[in-house]
Amino acid sequence: MPALLVSGLAVIAAAACQGGGTTQTNNEAATAQKADTTQAGAPSTALQAGSIERGREVFRHETFGDEGFWTDAARMPQGMKAARLTVLDALKAGVNFDVEAMPADLKAALASEVKTDHSPAKAPRLNDPATLEALVKANAVIGMVPKGAKVGVTCALCHTITDKSMYELTGKGTIGKRIDGPTQHALNVGKLLATCANTRAFFTTAQLQMPDGSTIGRAAKGLTAQSTEAEFDAYFSNPKYYPIGSFDDSPDGVGNPIHITPFFRQDLAAPYGSSGQNSDLNDFNNTVYTALFDQSNLLSEGGRQFIHTLGAAAGDSMLAGYTKVLAATGVTGYPYVTAALKGKPGEPPTPTGKRVDEQKLRDLQAYVNSLQAPKGVVTSTALVASGRALFVAQKCTSCHNTNQGEAVQSKLVPMNVIWPAYAPKVIAQRKAPLTPIQNSPGTFDDKMVVVDASPGGGPRGNALPLLLDLARKPVFLHDDSVHSLDELLNPKRGKTAPHPFYVVTPSQRTELVAYLKSLDTDSK
Repeated sequence: MPALLVSGLAVIAAAACQGGGTTQTNNEAATAQKADTTQAGAPSTALQAGSIERGREVFRHETFGDEGFWTDAARMPQGMKAARLTVLDALKAGVNFDVEAMPADLKAALASEVKTDHSPAKAPRLNDPATLEALVKANAVIGMVPKGAKVGVTCALCHTITDKSMYELTGKGTIGKRIDGPTQHALNVGKLLATCANTRAFFTTAQLQMPDGSTIGRAAKGLTAQSTEAEFDAYFSNPKYYPIGSFDDSPDGVGNPIHITPFFRQDLAAPYGSSGQNSDLNDFNNTVYTALFDQSNLLSEGGRQFIHTLGAAAGDSMLAGYTKVLAATGVTGYPYVTAALKGKPGEPPTPTGKRVDEQKLRDLQAYVNSLQAPKGVVTSTALVASGRALFVAQKCTSCHNTNQGEAVQSKLVPMNVIWPAYAPKVIAQRKAPLTPIQNSPGTFDDKMVVVDASPGGGPRGNALPLLLDLARKPVFLHDDSVHSLDELLNPKRGKTAPHPFYVVTPSQRTELVAYLKSLDTDSK
């Protein structure tokens, strides 16, 4: 049985979010706490909405204890120090810096040095590893949060950009004031993971070798519990295997990094994720904190039960390999996440039998619901108007809205419709209502090899995305297989390619691309 049976997100890979943003009084919070029936299986969206202001702090700074995993297991700060990583190196990896959190002396020095040729002689602070270390301690490296002597990660690492008010390394990282919500498309997540001193701690989200020697993902060869640190580093740091701007969010042994989605206006985004499963953003976020930001929690009693329920002997085998990896690399004292034992392992609210602070989950939901999408880019109103007419005439509206202020349609597009070449081979059977584990040649379905909507009775297919902030987006489709909007719409891709919906002439494509790039929540 393949290791891919044991996706830690198999029943929670997508979520819809609801709720507004109001500041609670202490009495209201107490009432909400008493009304918390999650342990009995009620969805957390039934609880009182959270506070936007507090949610911003959760989004930017809350780690729920994951600094233990990132410092003691993956050893991110130690790896950065050993690699002598500099601010310039971090910018090249797409990391963003909060200018408002910088110490005054460093802010002044960097403001001057970014205007030079960046050589060590003219930009000593940019090239000094001590500067990056000082900025981490100052909480000026967006998404890397100091917690005492340790460093954890937050939502902001992948879902915040800046206004570039101090500097932008073209097509890479930036320095400026925070703008939460948009995807940082230039973030090289794989490179950052490979910089950790113990990259093997990310074992469950690596592309693994199955017992028969096969593997699923972009790399030709899978990793094993016996693979070296150098081999793990080579996988994660190779953009051919782990594309820039993507993140592998399913600990299933499949190499399936998908493009990072935006985290603004999540009230419009249901069903959430590429395969469209859950209806609760709070459940999804809880899983991120309890199964992804601290993968060692999969080795807790609840985590093991969850994985065993999903993958039986195959799940046990993968976790046995992970246990060996952590022992061989001297990792102890895990799991690290701060969460209450609650509910039943395997259920959406508590996949590992744990749930982080309920109020903070509701606050985070309120904040990301409130975040506004960037304005669309209009270079020609005539082209936009022509493109909109074409969008309607070509029946794009059978799936997508013209009014981007409305929620996306909740339907799933079946896999054989969104990808006519889909020809899966059954790898293993699963108990109903789960569909069999199955894989088709190519990367488009790799995220759905394990994760689909079958737990809720839905088809295997794709959920519809928000058509917002497309002017900044460098690649398209969740597997990054298309490199421009013009290419996406070009019939040269073929009738059996993923998303085979085209416009024939170059002029029509120009019009439709102009329209798509213009879209924002004010578009009608």
